[in-house]
Amino acid sequence: MQTTETTHRNVSQRRRDTLARLEAERDIWVATAHPEHGPHQVPLWFWWDGRGVWMCTGETSVTARNVRKEPRVRLSLPDTVDVVLLQGEAECFLDRDVPANAADAFTDKFGWDPRAEEGAFLYVHVVPKTVRAWRDEPELRGRVVMRDGVWVD
Repeated sequence: MQTTETTHRNVSQRRRDTLARLEAERDIWVATAHPEHGPHQVPLWFWWDGRGVWMCTGETSVTARNVRKEPRVRLSLPDTVDVVLLQGEAECFLDRDVPANAADAFTDKFGWDPRAEEGAFLYVHVVPKTVRAWRDEPELRGRVVMRDGVWVD
């Protein structure tokens, strides 16, 4: 059921809604940039570990090359009405060095284990420093729900 009525959520409700979406969703847009080649954006599967986002990409992909040169990234969930934007720094793990619990949880969520593939993969972990969440214009004010890595109350 869709509604055209917009309700204004407080920060606590936005945080709860954001965490629920991070638990439930499977795709996230990843924006990276290379110092010489500029911006790059792709959708990737992700797993939320309760603190940060885990993604996986080919070891030689543009995304992998970019985060190695410039670890600052922006992430967004794929909804333009219920917006969730995350900003943080990427930490990279080769598929042979990724923490087993993270790789296993990623595999459990998607039914695909990059560690079993012939090519090499890079796991990327981003613990957000800033999270913004809003639904439509009435919620633009107060859209920051995490600042400096701490959830806002």
